[in-house]
Amino acid sequence: MANPTIIQLAADLAAGRTTSRKLTEEALARIEDPKGEGKRAFVKVWKDQALAAADASDGLRKAGLVPSALAGIPVSIKNLCDVAGETTLSGSKALDDAKPATADAPVVARLRAAGAVIVGSTNMSEFAFSGVGFNPHYGTPGNPADRTRVPGGSSAGAAVSVADRMAVAALGTDTGGSVRIPAAVCGLVGFKPTARRVPIDGVVPLSTSLDSIGPLANSVEDCALVDAVFASEPISVPDAAPLAGLRFAIPKHFVMDELDPTVAKAFERACSALAAKGVKIEQIELAELNELPAINAKGGFAASEAYAWHKDLIARRGPDYDQLVYPRIMRGKDMTAADYIELLAKRADLCRRVSAITSNYDAVIMPTCAIVAPTIEEVSTPEGFTKKNLLLLRNTTVGNFLDRCGISLPCHAAGELPVGFMLMGEAMADKRVLAMARSVAPVVASS
Repeated sequence: MANPTIIQLAADLAAGRTTSRKLTEEALARIEDPKGEGKRAFVKVWKDQALAAADASDGLRKAGLVPSALAGIPVSIKNLCDVAGETTLSGSKALDDAKPATADAPVVARLRAAGAVIVGSTNMSEFAFSGVGFNPHYGTPGNPADRTRVPGGSSAGAAVSVADRMAVAALGTDTGGSVRIPAAVCGLVGFKPTARRVPIDGVVPLSTSLDSIGPLANSVEDCALVDAVFASEPISVPDAAPLAGLRFAIPKHFVMDELDPTVAKAFERACSALAAKGVKIEQIELAELNELPAINAKGGFAASEAYAWHKDLIARRGPDYDQLVYPRIMRGKDMTAADYIELLAKRADLCRRVSAITSNYDAVIMPTCAIVAPTIEEVSTPEGFTKKNLLLLRNTTVGNFLDRCGISLPCHAAGELPVGFMLMGEAMADKRVLAMARSVAPVVASS
């Protein structure tokens, strides 16, 4: 049975069929279940605060005060967001002596203002620097489809919290795919907004040029609601866009290379199902994407900007870092100011050239990840980790580098490992992408 959505639970709350207290107690019970993934999916659980917030929400509802559809709904937040009075760990041990945050990050404050009940802070790839979801400090939560597999990263615990009903929606961050990857390999919907729409203040950065904050949830509609809260926009769901006549482009190059057979079959089925509904799907050259590895060969924005933030902490606590993350940050040490300025220029140039082609289409589509979730054993060595990490990240990083918005939708058949179908829109086309995704999601899910 499908997990309940925010919209369904909001209706139940409005009709008196349930209470926020009941929903929150159920979520906390799943987190605390010794047979479940709660102890690995969460770094911190705020049981008393969550129950107090739930009781307050129920009281306000009785008084007719319901700030949004999220009122009384249990949600989780990623472990790199500041919460007043808490030490922000970012999935690491190296920050355990940092001073507690003095205020909530704006996105956390906006969730509270919308009435959401924050149950805890979710586990993640250390400092958000991998698409695998592996964490040597707090454990690696098992993928809900197969517990021997990773949940994808870096918003690993975020995805598991939603899939395992420890939260109804989750706050994730996406610098190279960290919302869309775990959503794809865990069978959820994950939305990456145009980065500038949502403030990243009070959130431990990976790359300030690429970081974005987005939701993981059980439906497109839920993602639209949470995204609106994050962006401090009117909380609503865009009308579904008619499928007939939509034009989607599939790049022939880069994103379609080395696809796992399960991924290739699922994506082909989804495209056929959309074409049968009147969507016009064209394969386009877009060889410009082949330039990305060379452009980022010295480490790109993630390494250079991460090193700038981490250099003093590494000098003090370097041995405490995840030794699969540490060398990726250290690549930034050798980048010069000239390298960085050249990178800025190449990004702007590539964005212009690609947009000149893709703006003629409603969206660019591709598999979210080239592979299904690897096993925990497969990523246990540096070689295995590096190979699988690159394949998980490859397609999603395109959207971050090109400053786009994008959404991952489940498109696997029953009995198959989860596979994501990604719609990538132009910068600031977020509402349009969500509108199209509302129509696309049920078609690709049933293909």
